Amino acid sequence: MWRYLNRQGLKLRSARGQQFSPDPAYQAKLIDLEMARWEARRYPRSVAAVFIDERGFSRWPEPGLGGGAEPAVADRLGSNNGLWRLIGGLNAVTGRVDYLDNYIAGPAKVIESYGELVGAYPQAEAAYVTQDNGSIHKNPEVLEALRQWPAVQPVWLPTYAPWLNPIEKLWRWLKQDVLKLHRLADNGEGLRRRVRDWRGQFQGGAQRLLEYVGLLGNGRLAQMTHAP
Repeated sequence: MWRYLNRQGLKLRSARGQQFSPDPAYQAKLIDLEMARWEARRYPRSVAAVFIDERGFSRWPEPGLGGGAEPAVADRLGSNNGLWRLIGGLNAVTGRVDYLDNYIAGPAKVIESYGELVGAYPQAEAAYVTQDNGSIHKNPEVLEALRQWPAVQPVWLPTYAPWLNPIEKLWRWLKQDVLKLHRLADNGEGLRRRVRDWRGQFQGGAQRLLEYVGLLGNGRLAQMTHAP
């Protein structure tokens, strides 16, 4: 049967995911995103363009590939799966990343992260903050708090378009380098310290991070493909 199917050109194939956003304002929001990045590149002393997002991680290690004669085990025994959360801000021009972390990332922490952002870019006359449409970002308390920082201007991503938020790839890098198969299930503080040490490499900016997340080179965001 398989020989017959092969002769007909039929065989098992890997399915391809089709990414699209149902947002009717996709193109308009894409233009807003590109204009924010253009201004930050054109006026680096007075304009900042930052992508923000939240990421949670737990004590339990993520499963992953490992070498050796026996399968690697992501040990989840003997510990509670305590959660910890990060709020990160990735500069679209320099690759600098600023963080705020806590056991919870509620509206108060989002507001605090805006304050930290203003402090990180004191010279910025405009700080474009690109973010998804999560309810926490559009919380009334958060929107009201933004009034005290007129320089901060939210740039809203199209709905269901994570490929336009490059900090998502930074979280993937963190998961790959630190969270997969770690041996700190019983040491929550040790795990958080390892995460802090890892993220510290980007606090001064990093071109290789911009390349990794697609903001330089041939990445989708670098080319700013306008097809929805």
